[in-house]
Amino acid sequence: MFMELGRMSSIDMIFRHDFSQNLTWALWARDQPPWFTSNMYGVQPHLTVLENDGNTHSVVIVNSNAQQFSMLSGPSIQYITTGGLLDIYFFLGPTPENTVEQYTEAVGRPQMPPYWALGFQLCRVGYTTIDRMQAAVNRTSFYEIPQDVQYGDIDIMHKSLDFTYSRENFPGLPEYVRELKGKGIKFVTILDPCISSGEDPEEYRPLKLGDEMDVWVKKADGTPALGKVWPEHPCYFPDYSRNSTREWWRILIKEFHDLLEYDGLWIDMNEPANFDQGEVSGGCEANNLNYPPFVPSIAGGGNLSQQTICADYKQDAGDHYNVHSLYGWFQSEPTLAGTREGSGKRSLVLSRSTFLGSGHWVAHWLGDNWSQWDNLHFSIIGMLQFNQFGVPFSGSDICGFLGNTTEQMCQRWMQLGAFYPFARNHNGGDVDQDPGIWGPEVAESSKKALLVRYTLLPYLYTLFYRTVTEGGTVARALWHNFPTDFNTWGVDRQFMWGTGLLINPVLDENATKVEAYFPNARFYDYYDGSEMAVRGNVTELDAPLDKINVFVAGGNVLPTQEPAVNTDISRNNPFGLIVALDDEGKASGSLYYDDGDSIGTIENEEYFLADFLAENNTIISTVVKNGYQGMSDKRLTTIRLLGIKGTFEDLMVNGTIHTSWTTMPSGEVLISNLTLSLTSGFTISWTCQNCQ
Repeated sequence: MFMELGRMSSIDMIFRHDFSQNLTWALWARDQPPWFTSNMYGVQPHLTVLENDGNTHSVVIVNSNAQQFSMLSGPSIQYITTGGLLDIYFFLGPTPENTVEQYTEAVGRPQMPPYWALGFQLCRVGYTTIDRMQAAVNRTSFYEIPQDVQYGDIDIMHKSLDFTYSRENFPGLPEYVRELKGKGIKFVTILDPCISSGEDPEEYRPLKLGDEMDVWVKKADGTPALGKVWPEHPCYFPDYSRNSTREWWRILIKEFHDLLEYDGLWIDMNEPANFDQGEVSGGCEANNLNYPPFVPSIAGGGNLSQQTICADYKQDAGDHYNVHSLYGWFQSEPTLAGTREGSGKRSLVLSRSTFLGSGHWVAHWLGDNWSQWDNLHFSIIGMLQFNQFGVPFSGSDICGFLGNTTEQMCQRWMQLGAFYPFARNHNGGDVDQDPGIWGPEVAESSKKALLVRYTLLPYLYTLFYRTVTEGGTVARALWHNFPTDFNTWGVDRQFMWGTGLLINPVLDENATKVEAYFPNARFYDYYDGSEMAVRGNVTELDAPLDKINVFVAGGNVLPTQEPAVNTDISRNNPFGLIVALDDEGKASGSLYYDDGDSIGTIENEEYFLADFLAENNTIISTVVKNGYQGMSDKRLTTIRLLGIKGTFEDLMVNGTIHTSWTTMPSGEVLISNLTLSLTSGFTISWTCQNCQ
């Protein structure tokens, strides 16, 4: 489970390594779309081992040099590195979740994301004008498709220069950003690390201040290194391993908020990417750093400087040869600090390049994926990997980035993407692909899937609270929850949110049915509450174009909230619970809630936390922490009770008879017209005939 997995053809692309294929995975951060076994944006030397008895451990090699892992028949793993440290850590589990908890304790656990960042996000490179951006937002709104975030990509910049916007193509952008905020839609925009060297320093503050603070990566002769990226002129590369550079970057990000009131920042091209090979003047010096005796099987013909800067360039942390793959890691912390100072809020930082521990500061999207059907499957694998890598806030570009998607592909991808932890439709192709562009059918199915997501946001938010405080994953493979069930080990076309939700997307063109494996436990259809008859086996599910199959796992209590077109509105809506009983008639869960945007709510105990326990025909809510004042006016109004065995009869709420309940044809009992204060705790009990 090394690095990010790419687009495959003849190779059998699966989450579980197949040693019979004798594949080699090279690790050296590179601006590389998914392609076969090519090294990509991040470096994660991290292996998880699941043994026959379900015991699990993980192995992490803390090394940032060029390296490769060969999975050989035997089975055996051959590891080769060009140098650096050989610090090897073992995290002994014994459960899959334990290994991630132990790993994140060592490298740093994630930040709590802003609540709005869990909503649907919309982006493309190639709006080209503010009118086209507004049209995409308006289409989304017209169909009442939820949207919480609108992005600006590089085309909003003036001449592709960081910390600017184009007054010609995006006139009035600051005012439009404020207009979006008034409607409950946040704004995130992009920054590249490269700074144009050809601007007038008196007119371009990032260049002038960078020269003054001496922030650039240097050549051996002490002059700033130059490369070619998006700006017209050659670029300098900030050395984020230097204290002065981190301060320079933080200052500029803070000042940028005065120009454009962003809510989060997106750091791209930070491998670092360079369109030249090494130096703009023509290649790199002939020495053992640029051309070592051995080079791993990296893309670009085995040249370390291909599509990046020379390995002998100097950074405070050492030769670029040793710290190249740490470039995005070094950039991440000051970016988060700057955005929080600029916005005064929790903020969001999204990084393309990652290393061990990056998840402590940033979220991650899976890079420039392809608008191809096979990339739906690969996106699940990448999302599951990054949850193991301690970066739970991850997902791929919905509908694909490279090339043009199709209506059906985008429809299915919107359904799948509604269940990525990080859910963003992002496009680099020629045609627009926002969910409103395709007309009413795609719009309606996208809305339907996203409304499930928005209903479950309290559950998703609570899962993120657990990753912050305990480690572990948000999205996880079935074998994380059922490690002794051999049948789950090869399942990577389904996934779960925590222990409570099973997602079964359609990943193939023209398919209207999907095969799904159900472990030996109780599972209930999310939509109607009916219990699945199949256990420990594969079954075929109906999956018309307007549906993604979602199931609730028995033994779980999932907090919910009435959805809306954005979280500004939904956060004021009533709460609910889905109580899904297991074979013993039990279920448990919790709800974490805070103001959704402030920094340090957990550390300052400014949050609400309640535990829910169902057993012996009783649901008990216990308030663990009542530190969020805004919770006092929230009410729980509905409970969906799944898995009652017998005939449901009398219902008592806090000792008083409650008559607003209905047994649905599926067997679900819907309890309604409640007015329960979540901050007071409550007890709900019932009687039934022939209960088991």
